[in-house]
Amino acid sequence: MAEGGTDRSMPETERVPLHGSLYSRHSRNHVEGVSVEVCNIMTRLGYGEEIRQRRVEKYREYDMMCNELEKHLMIKGITFITVGSKGEGLTCLQESDHDKLLVLNRFLCVEPGVDIHTIPDDIQVYRMDTRVYPGHCLMLLERPTSTGFTFCNNAQCDDGKGNVLLSSSLFLHEMSKSTTDINYVIPLERAGPSLPGLGKNGTHIDMVWALRCQCPGILKRWAERPRHWPPSNVVQKVVSFGSVVTPVGFKGSENNFLEWRICFNVGEIELVSNLNDTQAKLYVILKMILKEVVKPNKKEITSFVLKNIIFWQAENNTLELFQKRNLIHWLHDALGTLRTVISCKQLQYYMIPERNLMAACRLQAEQRLQWVADITDMMEEGPRVILRLSKIRRAIICHPEPMLSFSAIRTELEMLHLEQMIRSMNGLVDRSDVILKKILRRQTDIMENVTLLMF
Repeated sequence: MAEGGTDRSMPETERVPLHGSLYSRHSRNHVEGVSVEVCNIMTRLGYGEEIRQRRVEKYREYDMMCNELEKHLMIKGITFITVGSKGEGLTCLQESDHDKLLVLNRFLCVEPGVDIHTIPDDIQVYRMDTRVYPGHCLMLLERPTSTGFTFCNNAQCDDGKGNVLLSSSLFLHEMSKSTTDINYVIPLERAGPSLPGLGKNGTHIDMVWALRCQCPGILKRWAERPRHWPPSNVVQKVVSFGSVVTPVGFKGSENNFLEWRICFNVGEIELVSNLNDTQAKLYVILKMILKEVVKPNKKEITSFVLKNIIFWQAENNTLELFQKRNLIHWLHDALGTLRTVISCKQLQYYMIPERNLMAACRLQAEQRLQWVADITDMMEEGPRVILRLSKIRRAIICHPEPMLSFSAIRTELEMLHLEQMIRSMNGLVDRSDVILKKILRRQTDIMENVTLLMF
């Protein structure tokens, strides 16, 4: 079968159903042909499956080295985890911020029913009280350690009933003071639970502090759902990663300064890693649409919302349907879901469906109507909606040969940079490292050649 053509011998069970509004003015062959071409362009732009997995591996390697070198940590017992789009391998080097999860290992939050006698004595234990908004909890001190932690003690308060609570707001205040001691980050203005900073090389870093959490009941309910995706081995892997709690309450709660949010960052990175090539590219395209077309001013819609749309789409449909030729169909389907989400202000969190991700988005009625109309226009455009995205539009205009050359150069430079990042921890360069010398020399050669080509 020629690329972009329709395979008439394909069983009907492996083909997506006709979508009336999409195919009414566009033939299936045309839509499928555009889908294949867009997938190929996305690969050249750095969103292919191979480069995505290589990024994930490099950032995991970098995290492992960070966590082995305690001299890079201001407090012993912290685990650094690269999360967000960098941890998922979905963005190029300078395309987005670096999101870092800083997990305090000597604290543990547990669900009711978890036996704390199985937990080492040097771990300070808090009991979750989930009788708040779904996906959030209060943290009641269950077992303090003999040594105690000053910053943690300063963040504790009495609830008036004899219970000691760990306040998310006070905890974040204490950790914002401590974050200034990290010697390679210049603090910036606080943004929600995130503590932004600038690295020495100008990299924007968003740091989120977290405590480890054991919530087997929540994960069991998620794991036992009927689904097409992910496969059972991935489900078990996600369960084994557990969760964390981050210092942010539900915006609509009067006690949000006490509440914590239950998160599954590492498990969600694993889920994104197990999206197939078409699903991952669809997620990236949705993020482009959010940034370039929807343009939310106050994070009324976030990439996290889009990620959950992709997760639900993957769970509810067989993996065989997500092929290159069906990309535009699934984009149309995802835009339809996004339109409904905005219109109804309702989207279940993939890990905890009882939590509505749109419950506190503060989306005004006028803005909601405008976005619904804009998304409807995009859906009516069919395959041409792709031309709204500047990066893809420029790639379409570009001649294939220069585009391929650019793609190869960009990929090599990115891989060299990631390897250099690992070998030059904290900005320290080992001049005796022969491989590092070769990396730096190769980077210089590439940039000189690119400069000559530009002239």
